[in-house]
Amino acid sequence: MADALPVPPSEQELPTTRLLSGTQKCAILMLLLGEDEASEILKNLSPREVQQLGSAMYSVAEVDQETVNLVLDEFLSIIKAQTSIGLGADTYIRRMLIKALGEDKAGSVLTRITPSSSAHGIEILQWMDARSIAEMIESEHPQIIGLIIAHLDYAVAADVLVLLPDDKQAEVLHRIATLDSVQPEAIEQLEKVMQLQFQANTSLRASKIGGVKAAAKIMNFTQSATESRIMRNLVKINKDLMTDIQENMFVFENLTAVDDKNLGVLMRNIEPEDLAIALKGADERLRDKILGCMSARAAASIIDEMEAKGPMRVTEVQEAQKRIIAVARKLSDAGTMVLAGRGDDYV
Repeated sequence: MADALPVPPSEQELPTTRLLSGTQKCAILMLLLGEDEASEILKNLSPREVQQLGSAMYSVAEVDQETVNLVLDEFLSIIKAQTSIGLGADTYIRRMLIKALGEDKAGSVLTRITPSSSAHGIEILQWMDARSIAEMIESEHPQIIGLIIAHLDYAVAADVLVLLPDDKQAEVLHRIATLDSVQPEAIEQLEKVMQLQFQANTSLRASKIGGVKAAAKIMNFTQSATESRIMRNLVKINKDLMTDIQENMFVFENLTAVDDKNLGVLMRNIEPEDLAIALKGADERLRDKILGCMSARAAASIIDEMEAKGPMRVTEVQEAQKRIIAVARKLSDAGTMVLAGRGDDYV
């Protein structure tokens, strides 16, 4: 019988999966997935299927490890047969990504993940802590350092940048901000520098990395004092580039992504006059959001002050916005508030 009841674990009679029904095998996999992933699967089942699977999960909750391993092996065998893992997986993955992302985006992703084309050394870096990475690359040329850091997650990249010698930080940021695309030959050279194996693939497309926006996101993760020091040094190298990076960092419009609680913290720490000026250059959505997290009396006072000031120069409005963002970053650095949108929700 396909849905025979399981033999109690206490009797130790589950050396194979033959005594388990298909539902019970699925239940074991569900228990291995974790709450979030399992709940997503349950959302797509009918009420009757949920009841059956839930009951089965209770019935297999204490199966032995050998049985779990056998179920996993069977599952992997089925998946391998259906997806051709190990037998043409490259074609399958490529088609899947193109369908999901479109050809251009899929091509960019594939240059980073395919075994024949991705830089193995860079992949390994993703598993290393920032200090180890910094110590490994600090003696390299700023161009090589910038290339490596540009491949890292922004939070890790910021930590690595801060751990580099002070006299290199601005130059490295300059290199990151001026990166556009990296040809396969440069990736090969990077692998040689890191003394790791790399298998060249002449069909590789250029990888899109770095750029001003990447440099700005990295700087969003740095402390305000560190940012100021690096920017002071960068302006000596390229003033226009420094300005571009600053303009792409956390800006006044990003406050739209900040929740009301944290926005309220910010409002209590800024000058009302600065807010009245800054809101003159804000879009209606942000203006309503900020005024909405204030008391009706305080909001009315800000509106009155905005009207009383009349037309103002754009530069004055921008300066007021920068002063507010400076306060926000200090509060964020101190852990007093969270700036969603500055980096990856946390700074």
